[in-house]
Amino acid sequence: MVGLRRNYLAMSFFRSIAPAFSLLVIGSGGVLADESEDLRFADLEAPEHDYWNRPLQDPFTLLKDDLEQGRLGLDTSSEKAYLESLLKALEIPASTQMLVYSTTSLQLSRISPRTPRALYFKDDLYLGYVQGGRIEIVSIDPELGGIFYIFDIPVQGKRPVAERSERCMRCHADEDTHEVPGINIKSVIPGPTGGSLESYRRGLTGHGIPLADRFGGWYVTGADDIKPHWGNLIGRFTPEGIVTTPLPPGREFDWNAFPVATSDMLAHLLHEHQGGFVNRFTQAHYRLRTALADGKGRLLPDDRRRIETLVEELVRYLLFADEAPLSAPLAGDSRLKEDFRANRRVDGAGNSLRDFDLETHLLRNRCSYMIYSPLFQHLPAGFKKLLYTRIGRALALSPSDPDFSYLPNSEKARIRSILRETLPDLPPGW
Repeated sequence: MVGLRRNYLAMSFFRSIAPAFSLLVIGSGGVLADESEDLRFADLEAPEHDYWNRPLQDPFTLLKDDLEQGRLGLDTSSEKAYLESLLKALEIPASTQMLVYSTTSLQLSRISPRTPRALYFKDDLYLGYVQGGRIEIVSIDPELGGIFYIFDIPVQGKRPVAERSERCMRCHADEDTHEVPGINIKSVIPGPTGGSLESYRRGLTGHGIPLADRFGGWYVTGADDIKPHWGNLIGRFTPEGIVTTPLPPGREFDWNAFPVATSDMLAHLLHEHQGGFVNRFTQAHYRLRTALADGKGRLLPDDRRRIETLVEELVRYLLFADEAPLSAPLAGDSRLKEDFRANRRVDGAGNSLRDFDLETHLLRNRCSYMIYSPLFQHLPAGFKKLLYTRIGRALALSPSDPDFSYLPNSEKARIRSILRETLPDLPPGW
């Protein structure tokens, strides 16, 4: 592995750095992002990041030895049985299953409309399964972002060896994620064998992407009234351009090959939101480390401007400011809704950030439940205080912030109550 040629430099740029952020005053409007800004913050081998050598804290790495030594007690009687037992051991709900038939994966030769790739996820762990192929893992380290592993499904009593994959970085740490290790979600028009004829939403992730640009190359169930989108379609070139035809889920493959018979729209919406969160907050970690390294522990003037912009962008994402609306109410798979709500953190009135709306938007209380994730909670204390302060102003009833006027006062009050009662590190008087 290229990065392993470097000696590990035990440097922590996040120790005692609250003063570096405490002098920042964030204006209500923020500063427009400089799209021409270079990507110097994304040098994964820079000493302040040392991506390949730093000790890892992601959930899969912490279980990797148990997996390889057979201590997880996984069922190897069949591929499906192994997948189901692995999901259970990793505490990933099978109900999050999404099926993708475009060949947008390392295992493209095994993927087609007849043999779709299955994806499953929880807040900080993502798993891919390809029939007759390998298991793919994206595990979110709270400071480094995505850590990628790939391994064979065991046969004849052999134990798996989970290889930390550099090849996954070709798509998961490129321009689509601003060169940091993150989540890459494609939307394409596949041809008959899964190859891409056209692609959409290039370089974009998150709940702000219009549904009309999503789901190309994916099977989508439970969303007959949610249109338009590119799911459940296949295309071909004609003299008049690309012509698409319907590809109903289950027509080309057997649902029995998978743990559940869904690729539910609700799973897709949650996955999209989380992908956007992971990418944005992973970028924040790398930007902050780079800025502090450049200033030898202090923020230089240009970096102060970028931090102001970053706070505005992250708070808008946390509070769903640019969420694409649903075109019709969504029922959502009942098992998925139950699994998702199992981790609710509630206030005294029983409200949580995991309560669904599904009439016009995803969540009833529009503040991301990912605020509880290690990726957020491991941000530098000073920077996190800036985010909390800006969130507090956005949720204020008086004076009302015009940038967040889409939130009714009743919803703002619920969100404030939930955060006050479930986040122990809010600033005094928040």
